[in-house]
Amino acid sequence: MHPEASSGNHGSVQQPTARSLVLDLLSTLRRGTMPVRALVEAGALLGIEENNIRVSLARLYASGRIERDERGRYRLGPAVAAISGRLRSWRDLGQRQRIWRGDWVAVHCAVLGRGPARRRRERALELLGFRELESGFSLRPDNLRGGLDSAREQLVSLATGAKATDTALGRAFLVRDLDPASDLEARSLWDAAALAEDCRASLADLRESEVRLSRLADDEAMVESFIVGGRVLRQLVRHPLLPQEILDPAPLADLLEAMKHYDQLGRDVWARFLSRHDVPHRALPLDSRDAAGDRPGAPR
Repeated sequence: MHPEASSGNHGSVQQPTARSLVLDLLSTLRRGTMPVRALVEAGALLGIEENNIRVSLARLYASGRIERDERGRYRLGPAVAAISGRLRSWRDLGQRQRIWRGDWVAVHCAVLGRGPARRRRERALELLGFRELESGFSLRPDNLRGGLDSAREQLVSLATGAKATDTALGRAFLVRDLDPASDLEARSLWDAAALAEDCRASLADLRESEVRLSRLADDEAMVESFIVGGRVLRQLVRHPLLPQEILDPAPLADLLEAMKHYDQLGRDVWARFLSRHDVPHRALPLDSRDAAGDRPGAPR
């Protein structure tokens, strides 16, 4: 079964990597662990060879991203706690915003650096909806619950882990009373029309996929829900959650409600497979590789 067989029309479809598949499946665990045979079987459905799964397991275990119990079964490790927690919390997007009073949360990084540390910092800023106004100076509206303190904590956690301080990625602070020209420039950092259209297109994809799921065999439906649901998950996790003064909230709200319904359908599709392998799960397995920092071409 090739994973591109029935994927909807919105966006290009790329085969998940062995690494991302392992992390995605383990992120569904409610408790306990998952056996290698379940990971290998799921990989086969998505066109991933057993050897690639086993190599990825070894590398992820060596890096601390996954852990192994005494039976040789796997679960996520603390090294991916921040990003996996963010991926699992997509259902709460509708409750994260508060009234915007025109202030901005800003991050200034005088030393941009290079290599993996810079990429992790840039990923964290993007995941939290920041955009660069000037080189080394990024901001977003201060409209999320928790304000500056929460933003700083999440940036540190996503970019560098619990061992780092906030200065490792720059100084975070509030910006008030921008001059009119700068305020207008800041508001234009996000393409509001494109964000709304992407939500509408993904909503159509979910509805079309729901129709297909009812007609597909179990293994085909598993692949369909993993690919289509995963694409929408990546979109939701990366959404900047802008205030209504910048972005119409309706398209995102509609997509979020549709995704909650699709998630339940997908769970039903995957339930027999996961139960057969004695895997207690809490969520639909979804292809989240881009949201988690994995990229096509990364080591498998």
